[in-house]
Amino acid sequence: MILLISDLHLEQERPDISRAFLHFLKHRASEAEALYILGDFFEVWIGDDAISPFQHSIAQALRQLSDSGTRIYLMHGNRDFMIGQAFCREAGCSLLRDPSLVELAGEKVLLMHGDSLCTQDEAYMRLRRWLRNPLALFILRNLPLATRRKLARKLRKESRAQTRMKASDIVDVTPTEVPRIMAAHGVRTLIHGHTHRPAVHQLEVAGQPARRIVLGDWDSQGWALQVDEQNWQLAPFSLS
Repeated sequence: MILLISDLHLEQERPDISRAFLHFLKHRASEAEALYILGDFFEVWIGDDAISPFQHSIAQALRQLSDSGTRIYLMHGNRDFMIGQAFCREAGCSLLRDPSLVELAGEKVLLMHGDSLCTQDEAYMRLRRWLRNPLALFILRNLPLATRRKLARKLRKESRAQTRMKASDIVDVTPTEVPRIMAAHGVRTLIHGHTHRPAVHQLEVAGQPARRIVLGDWDSQGWALQVDEQNWQLAPFSLS
């Protein structure tokens, strides 16, 4: 069994989500061969040198799962793209590139966070290109902690304000981008998060039936995709 989740947006201010995640690790993920976390695991991440006691506790829970035999893979999201190797070593997980090709239940599958599919949001795409540039990342990681915290608060505030103002189709994936990138990677299944719109979409890629599975965010409820040889099940569950 393989489990895939995304968009937990873990933060100390949401203990309900943290408790639900720890329960998920103990009672579901412990039975899995692998756990994939496809971005926005944390609400904000300003650098491995600024790990809080809360974030350490999450890393320790992941390490316990990893030590028990479950492989853990973590992909950057738009909120936590500065997670680095120091956190991954502590948590016992491996960083995945975005996008990544993996094999699930004998099928080649494309995994993404999903923000790079929202190409109609031109302002965000410009910001994303700048933030993911290696030189920009180097500069950000070497800014004083106080400056990084201030910048993170500013970006979060602006992001929330702009999202409220944008049309829903602008902040969703671009319909033509999905088959294009799936065809480029030669897959018929794409799994991503980011949009907070869980669903299984049927489509065609290069004249063949295909599907796009969108993982849900953890807020009023949790979401997980469970994959085994017999079934692919995307389902919500209570956080309580």
